[in-house]
Amino acid sequence: MSHAHTSIDPITLSVVRGALETAQREMTTTLEKTARSSVFNLAHDYSNALFDHLPEMILQGQDIPIHLGSLMPAMKAVAEYYGDDIHEGDVIYHNDPVMMGSHILDCCMYKPVFYQGELVFWTVCKGHVTDIGGPVPAGYNPDAKEIYAEGLRIPPIKIWEKGVKRHDVINLIHSNMRSRRNQEGDLNAQFGACAVGERNMIALLDKYGVETVRAAIEELKNMADTHMRSLISSIPDGQYHGEAVLEDSGHGLGDLTISADIEITDSDVHIKITSPPQVPYFINSYAGNSMSGVLLGLMMFAQVDPPYNEGLYRCVTVDLGEHGTLCNAKEPAPHVNCTTTPMETLTDAVRMAFEDAAPDRVIASWGHASGINISGIDPKTGEQYVTMILASIISGAGATQQMDGWHACGPLCCFGALSSGDIELLEYQYPILIHKYGLAEDSGGAGEYRGGCGTVWEVEPLGHEMTVVAFGEGREHPTMGAAGAEQISPELKVGRLEIIHKDGVTDLYKQNTVKEITPGQRARNTNPGGGGYGSSFVRPIPAVLKDVQERIISVAAAKTEYGVVIDPQTLAVNEAETEALRRQLTA
Repeated sequence: MSHAHTSIDPITLSVVRGALETAQREMTTTLEKTARSSVFNLAHDYSNALFDHLPEMILQGQDIPIHLGSLMPAMKAVAEYYGDDIHEGDVIYHNDPVMMGSHILDCCMYKPVFYQGELVFWTVCKGHVTDIGGPVPAGYNPDAKEIYAEGLRIPPIKIWEKGVKRHDVINLIHSNMRSRRNQEGDLNAQFGACAVGERNMIALLDKYGVETVRAAIEELKNMADTHMRSLISSIPDGQYHGEAVLEDSGHGLGDLTISADIEITDSDVHIKITSPPQVPYFINSYAGNSMSGVLLGLMMFAQVDPPYNEGLYRCVTVDLGEHGTLCNAKEPAPHVNCTTTPMETLTDAVRMAFEDAAPDRVIASWGHASGINISGIDPKTGEQYVTMILASIISGAGATQQMDGWHACGPLCCFGALSSGDIELLEYQYPILIHKYGLAEDSGGAGEYRGGCGTVWEVEPLGHEMTVVAFGEGREHPTMGAAGAEQISPELKVGRLEIIHKDGVTDLYKQNTVKEITPGQRARNTNPGGGGYGSSFVRPIPAVLKDVQERIISVAAAKTEYGVVIDPQTLAVNEAETEALRRQLTA
């Protein structure tokens, strides 16, 4: 859509662009420094964005991809819901996936920014709250058969109205949540982020005026459009296909295949998703969340330069498939796990369709999320604590044509934006002892370029019984490699939850489950590494040896996965045996 255009000089354009980026970054810093829960202040599971009056996204933060794609349809749904009933001093809150939210744990705040009586911008802050009510602490209920068994749905609702705080509405929301003190602090932090964004945007308008700032924003959208179109038009016109398998998480549904078909015509691309009928299990994805998955698959492939705004997607149309399917769920499908499962599988399918179109850009997938949440009664305070352990889903990045995957950088849905935080701060905040947090040996996919390692996180409750909730996938199928990378030891690459008893007996869980553990018992969660690239038997021998020395791969895996024979005592390579073994393995 084009608008009245005022020519803008490059210096002013650059200054406006910098001011937008600064406004967004200050929102992020405000949230990090003022939030109470570890999900916000340590893990950074939040995203901030700026929208114009249309409302189109004019800047997305370098934040969580699973949030960012869905913000665009969600912002439009919220604006449409209120129509003309939007006033200066309003603040709207929303999480409902039926109205384009991600999942109900991702609660989003929208603040309209008025200037001289006119709606000019929106500042938007979405964050994953620690709890959303419902029967299971932290919101992930593997036994839910419908959305009503998962937690509190919040359709668009005003929590500030014309500058007046609606204590009654906020109290209703927080009365449905565990760990109320954290929730109140996080809500205030989100409000602070939106207010800081508003302050910066008004300062920008004071300096340059609405007309100049709008012209600059239109130019930035056009730049993003040009970047994406130049990439799409470099791909031969035609139809391309990709598909990925979503594993059975131990609940008898069987493996499910999600496929993506793309059609490229000049500089336009149409993406069609096909997925099975929705299931009575918490892995259905509503439309807003699925848009995030589709756009992340595109962006993994595209890797275009900034600016990152809604202009990037002008050349993209998306068909999520029939309503009532896994990737286009309808009420009352249960859905809370959807931001990881099936979103990461959907992303893989879209990315593979684009790589079918341009094989020279192929990369391996990143590890999928396979983590835990914990909760209990803190014996020191008598209050319930609950938190999502984001550290437990920090998996490995996929390898590329030029380099190994990064360690501890995933999962795919967060694409490097998630942090694990300091162990000491988690132990200070909760009555727990963390016995181990480190790289999971042998978890990275084998290849000429190796996938990054996932992580292992092991915890013991102190002085109380603790609930452990396992969620996600990647416990049956290893992360997908690329360019002929084979999964020689798949059992080493997958995620798993182990409950370690006082006598050393260990129970292994591969399905999503809820378990109680007591002091002296430990829960150890291991998540997948990234996929490898190319044949592992041509990986340079010094690189394999270095990985063994750094305990990224074991001596046993060096032999079976890379054909490199290393003495376990001296860590010296047996060159003759290695040469013979590699010749045999590549014959």
